[in-house]
Amino acid sequence: MKVLIPSALRSYTEQAYAEAGGDTLAAVLAALDRSYPGIRFRMIDEQNRIRPHIRFFVDGEQVFDLARRLDGVQELVIVQALSGG
Repeated sequence: MKVLIPSALRSYTEQAYAEAGGDTLAAVLAALDRSYPGIRFRMIDEQNRIRPHIRFFVDGEQVFDLARRLDGVQELVIVQALSGG
């Protein structure tokens, strides 16, 4: 599937889109990490939870569960909130 990479993580992929496969969100993120080592840790913490500043959208619907099935999904959008002052 096509994965939109936020600008803050493009240092890993060097492009706005990547391709990754998997039957769950967790599997897609693992596939991304095999292609782009270290990218998963920027999105998922040591307790295997989605980091608070990361959002995943599957075909336009926000997903909160890494076990979410992705059968037939065309696009995964990763959104990273930025903060500063």
